[in-house]
Amino acid sequence: MADKPTVTQAMIQAYDDYTHLTLDRRGFMDKLTKLAGSGAAAAAIAPLLAANSAQAAIIAPDDKRVSTSDVRFRGATGVMGGYMALPAFATEAVPGILVIHENRGLNDHIRDIARRLALEGYAALAVDFLSPLGGTPGDEDTAREMFNELNNSETVANAVAARAWLAGHPRVTGKVAAIGFCWGGGMVNQLAVADPELRAGIVYYGRQPDINDVPKIKAAMLLHYAGLDERINAGLQEYRSALLNNDKVFGLHVYPRVNHAFNNDTSAARYSKEAADLAWSRTLAFLKGTMF
Repeated sequence: MADKPTVTQAMIQAYDDYTHLTLDRRGFMDKLTKLAGSGAAAAAIAPLLAANSAQAAIIAPDDKRVSTSDVRFRGATGVMGGYMALPAFATEAVPGILVIHENRGLNDHIRDIARRLALEGYAALAVDFLSPLGGTPGDEDTAREMFNELNNSETVANAVAARAWLAGHPRVTGKVAAIGFCWGGGMVNQLAVADPELRAGIVYYGRQPDINDVPKIKAAMLLHYAGLDERINAGLQEYRSALLNNDKVFGLHVYPRVNHAFNNDTSAARYSKEAADLAWSRTLAFLKGTMF
């Protein structure tokens, strides 16, 4: 049996640059080949860096404890699509949570997170923010490229509309939080600035908002960041200081020796079960304290 290829921090950094900065797959593979020593080694390592959509879900799509459906609702710029997961056991209205995806769009991993939250007693709405462009495609490279076509202010407005729609859902108490990962984490920060009705925001390694906008935040915030994520962490201390100076309610955790996307269990090279489990336990405790 062949040994598992060795993935170095330089390889992870190259992948992060590719998926967030350059979107140049040929350049990424050339760099990975140099780092790995051969084209064959690079070909074996690349799937470990990327997300694997075939990875088993933590909560199966047909789990009887969760009721799921594809939904459509009116956004700020037109009809938006999404995936909704509700606790099948709930007899009364429950708090709502927007689940905001990475720069891959609404995929099976994000749907799984929505089901995990439903099992904890929340109405989870995973919005497809690529809806204005026709929805999330099956190919992740194409999806990433589509994010460059989104208008940021319109996207934030669609997030505000999604929060309002979920708050008005008959199965929801009216209280709505938002949780987001990577691109979605940055969107949660922007939503917290734009929407005073957002009750809580949970950010996983997301870009910080404009520091001058921090006074507008009304939501309680929980921030999870990866210790090795130098690109995203560049503005983190300034954000922390602004939250402190403006007397905002927040918690900040930086997980040492883990990479950007450490929560994504479909990406073998970057996933950290220890950090992901700890962040998730903190997330659930935070939600319990702010949403009920």
